[in-house]
Amino acid sequence: MEKMNQALEKMKMLVGMDVEDEEVAPQQESFMDDLNRNCTLSTKQRLYGFAICLTTGIACTLLSMLVFFNPIKFGITFSFGNLLALGSTAFLIGPKRQATMMLDPVRIYATAIYIASIIIALFCALYVRNKVLTLLSIILEFGALIWYSLSYVPFARSMVSKVMMACFDTEF
Repeated sequence: MEKMNQALEKMKMLVGMDVEDEEVAPQQESFMDDLNRNCTLSTKQRLYGFAICLTTGIACTLLSMLVFFNPIKFGITFSFGNLLALGSTAFLIGPKRQATMMLDPVRIYATAIYIASIIIALFCALYVRNKVLTLLSIILEFGALIWYSLSYVPFARSMVSKVMMACFDTEF
């Protein structure tokens, strides 16, 4: 029975749930603590939310290819798919841990560029309605998505940087 309890505690930690330990002294609550407390879901609900959000995000991203030649519609569906896919991980690990991981010093710049590129793409698609600017912002968003994703893989960004430097080195 003890092994089952330990396995359950490990599973809870993986999905970002708090493990019931000894009583901790109360501290001043922040907005994120309050949000986490009000967003308590069971493990099954978290997995369903993650699966639905991720599947919908990937579907939006893939369906955006159908309207590729209309950059405004493409920009909206592609950006919406990226936002859903990004938000899906908040179901697994919780919004507070998600924000903490995104604002980690290792990936703060990648996060800022990624979120800014999504905002720029939506701004160009919805308000500017310029196809060229929307397409350029989608290219920026896609590059920022790759760079942001690589920030979660150890040594991936340095490896990609070295490969790119080797490929595009102009010295003969």
